Amino acid sequence: MSHLDRIAALLTKAERSDNPHEAEAYLAKAQALATQASVDLAVARALTAKREACEQPTRVTITIGERGKRANTHLVSLFVVVGHCNSLQMDIAHNSTYVIAYGMPSDVELVEALFGSLATQMTSSATTWLSLGEWRDDHYISRDGWRKPHTAQTARSAFYRAFIDRIGDRLTEAREEVLAEAERQRVDLPADVEGGAVIATTGALVLRSKEAEVKSFYRGQSSARGRWGGYSGGVSRRAGNASRAGAEAATRARLSSARAVGGKGPGLSA
Repeated sequence: MSHLDRIAALLTKAERSDNPHEAEAYLAKAQALATQASVDLAVARALTAKREACEQPTRVTITIGERGKRANTHLVSLFVVVGHCNSLQMDIAHNSTYVIAYGMPSDVELVEALFGSLATQMTSSATTWLSLGEWRDDHYISRDGWRKPHTAQTARSAFYRAFIDRIGDRLTEAREEVLAEAERQRVDLPADVEGGAVIATTGALVLRSKEAEVKSFYRGQSSARGRWGGYSGGVSRRAGNASRAGAEAATRARLSSARAVGGKGPGLSA
């Protein structure tokens, strides 16, 4: 079973679980497996004598949504969070309709699977929560400091922002736990010099070497200019019930993986 198949199985278990703590554990395990896969593949590349047999950095364009869709900025933010936790470099279209991901093919595949599942879960859970009407008569603090009543649009934005922040925290925690273990794993690499001396290092160091290779590839391939602006709406992170609901949904992480893993989920065109 491939790493991607194992991740898909974990996300399916999370979807079927009625226990929020169990569902959270499945998401953490999925991210941990993605990180471990990245470490394992980096070590395998370092140990491979024939460079032509090694995985090489690539660039892939991922469509986020149609031009003018309000959810695009949030979906890009989610992709960036997942991508950063899995060794990718990224360029983002100024209108947030697509992302160009730079990294090892296996890492890009893993990120697309995690992102697709989380994007589907985020949009569907937000829609369900909004239908309850709990955002009515609620308020948020705008970026300019004013207290304003929520509309359906601002409530959805607040939900998305809180969801993404919480997911970022959880994926980072899962990644750091695996890297801490990889830091203790000794890897003996054959030195690329006559005589075959052995270089002792760690799995984490090999992964960082791979990430440095990806960054070098990115600098040579990217033609991006300037920085992506990100979310530009007026909703701050102090947004009442909507923010709390988004963070709670991310903690429950009841993932809808069947249509998302290996393909686009409905959240990708929201």
